[in-house]
This record gives sequence, structure tokens and C-alpha cells, in this order.
Amino acid sequence: MKKPKPEPHTHYHKDGSLWARGQTIDGVRMRSGYFESGVQVGQWTTYDKKGEIYKVTTMKPKNK
Repeated sequence: MKKPKPEPHTHYHKDGSLWARGQTIDGVRMRSGYFESGVQVGQWTTYDKKGEIYKVTTMKPKNK
């Protein structure tokens, strides 16, 4: 059986700004979260190959 290959995935807000970016395998998202001004913010969830939660990371704001 051939191993599925990760494919890039990008999702946008209605205004065209970036909402999320990551990879999918067989249509299952491997990581999800949000961007503000092009920077990852808040909680980001990483999923395993079965689509179950592997870990949750809280992104800390960068100092300006």
C-alpha cells in the first residue's frame, strides 16, 4: 500500500487575509491555528496521521 503524501493547504478569510496554513494528508488537516498580521497567534493544534490531537501549542506574541 502506498503511503499518502502530505499536501500543502492554505485557507483565507473572506477579505483575502491568511487564516491558516499547513498540510493535509488525504484531506485531513495536520495542524490548525490562526494568524494575525501574518503571525501565528493563540493555540495551534497538531494532529497525528489518524486525525487525532497529538499536541496543542500556545504561540506567544513576539516583542516588537
